[in-house]
Order: sequence, then C-alpha cells, then structure tokens
Amino acid sequence: MDNSQLLNREHYECLVGLIDGWLEQQLRDNPIMVGVHCDDLGLKERRWYIRVLGEQKDTFTVRLTLRERMLHYETYVMPMADGNKEYLFTSLLGRNRRLVGASFCIGEEGAIFLVGAIPARTVDLLELDRLLGTLWAAVEDSFGSLIRIAFPRRFSD
Repeated sequence: MDNSQLLNREHYECLVGLIDGWLEQQLRDNPIMVGVHCDDLGLKERRWYIRVLGEQKDTFTVRLTLRERMLHYETYVMPMADGNKEYLFTSLLGRNRRLVGASFCIGEEGAIFLVGAIPARTVDLLELDRLLGTLWAAVEDSFGSLIRIAFPRRFSD
C-alpha cells in the first residue's frame, strides 16, 4: 500500500473514529491523561488537544492533527531560553539522535517543541500508544535538565 496517498472520506472518518475511541479509552484507563478537546477544522482536518500529567513537567498538552495524508503530533516543551542557547541546542540535537518518531525543534518566538508525523494510513491503536508514550517519555526525561540549561539564573544556588 502506498502510504502517501490521500485518504478517501471513508478512511478519514474511520481514523477519526479510531482516534476518538482510543482517546475515550485512554481517559478511562490511563492515569496520565486528564482531558481531551477536539476541533473539527473543516474538510479533512481534525485536531485533538490531550491534557497530560507529568512528573518533571506538571502538565502539558499533546496536539494531534489529522490531515489528508499525515497525522501530525506535537507538544510545547518550554519557552525561549534566557541563556546557554548554544549548550541548549547542542543538548537538543543529542536528544534528537536518541528519539524515534519525534524531534525537538524551535517554534514560534524561539519556544522549544517536540514534534513528529506519521502517514495517516499507518495509524492504529499501537501507533497511537507509541506516539503518546514517546512524547510523554521525552518530555519527562528532558524537561528538568533543559529548563536548568535554558534558565541558569533561576536555578543557580
């Protein structure tokens, strides 16, 4: 199967149903997931905002966006750094090398995001679990050290 093909309406609606059902189940059974909001952005674009509890970062929102070809996912990690930018960017690049299916990037106003995308035709329950787990683990593993690198004056002894 060519994963780059546009989704037809039927397959798109099936994926929306799959994601909606997965999110309902996660809200019931997964203690880190505390809320979901969905926006229908028109023909062949739907976005879900998933509120997640963390330990290093108290809460964060994972955004899933289903489009005609891809499921995009991202989460805001932290604001633009006050200092140590070169060291921060070196650390982010090193972390990117160890991640599978997501990468740290610089977004709006210099903020740090964790992003990824998969072909929509490959979305299934296991892949949804994997991508949520990847984002959660990457944020939890990285947030404490990244925030200390980026804001050294706030964390000096």
